Amino acid sequence: MRFALTLGTLTAAAALWCAPAYAGDQIVVGFATAASGFMTAYDKPAQDAALIRIDEINKAGGLLGKQIKAVFADTKTDQAEGAKAGLAVLDQGADLVIVSCDYDFGAPAALQAQAAGKVSFFLCAESVKAGIQGVGPYSFSASVLAAVQGATMAEWAYNKKNARDFYRLLDSWTVYNKGICDGFDWMMPRLKDAKLVGEDTFKNDDPSIASQITRIKSLPKEPDAIMLCTMMPGAVSAIKQIRAAGIKSMILNGSGVDGSYWLNATPDLSNFFVPVQGSIYGDDPNPKVNEFNAKYKAVTGGDPSSQYVYPGYVLIDVWAKAVERAKSTDAAAVVAELEKMKDEPTLFGPRTFTSEIHHQNRGRYLIVDTENGKPKVVDEWTISEKIPVDYLTSK
Repeated sequence: MRFALTLGTLTAAAALWCAPAYAGDQIVVGFATAASGFMTAYDKPAQDAALIRIDEINKAGGLLGKQIKAVFADTKTDQAEGAKAGLAVLDQGADLVIVSCDYDFGAPAALQAQAAGKVSFFLCAESVKAGIQGVGPYSFSASVLAAVQGATMAEWAYNKKNARDFYRLLDSWTVYNKGICDGFDWMMPRLKDAKLVGEDTFKNDDPSIASQITRIKSLPKEPDAIMLCTMMPGAVSAIKQIRAAGIKSMILNGSGVDGSYWLNATPDLSNFFVPVQGSIYGDDPNPKVNEFNAKYKAVTGGDPSSQYVYPGYVLIDVWAKAVERAKSTDAAAVVAELEKMKDEPTLFGPRTFTSEIHHQNRGRYLIVDTENGKPKVVDEWTISEKIPVDYLTSK
């Protein structure tokens, strides 16, 4: 199948979609996302995936018999500009406002949508605030909470790798990192004979974590697993230092380090595990995900860089289903249908929304194992129970 949104036409398509909307004959989706600044690296891949799903829906006859029109405004990776971008796409008639991957940078635009009585979706934010708790009842996120990642890796390592002694190493730079460790902390008491044998912190830009490594090496024996709650770019340095010190413990991390783009810095990395919503490596157990990866490359000219591409596709999918079921783009009606979704099937795992939480506090993850510098899917895991909303909001 050929796509209207090829690499050469993305810019032209964006220009066409930014033309004024005509009420009644189109449904408008507004992207108040980063087209400049560092958030572009997170926003653009997920946005491209969202545009692919829009293209598929339009080619299948549209939504409620109408074509979906995309309009765009650049947040410039700036919170004040984010609020302006939100207003800009609303002024162009947006029925849905899609905002940046990160809560802090996406919230200003989402708040404008909330005030206007429109639904908003964060592209891939993984803080519980990216939804009801931080924006309001019309706001959602398409990804899975960071806390679920930490809980998933702890329970999986305990059950599938017989890990019993864990070491917790937190990079205190971001709320995302803290969220991974919060989920790990919640899960640990539920693992009967698991022990936390030590814990430490560092900062993402620390040039050395020698003192933290010394404390790990001073333990009576190496821990079975190190829960490393970090993200790029500092994750590479921390991982290299741990392995250079001769520590062979399995390293568990969150989804923020998915991707092979950094592995040339640690060419022989092994015993390293991360959770992902879908595999970018061509080995996803669902062949339709591998087909999507090929489609993404055909449209954009490049392979998906990490699993954070996928929530963009998911958000359009679940929103469009809710619109069809509501037979309307009215925000209250669409939200009511979204909140009825329980284990709603999507290409990248089930989604559940309730009147209490518009995020995933439980989710199916694939487990990617990197051995000798080569990542591959080795398992999948869904935590045995949801992380309670009151726990998430207390953190």
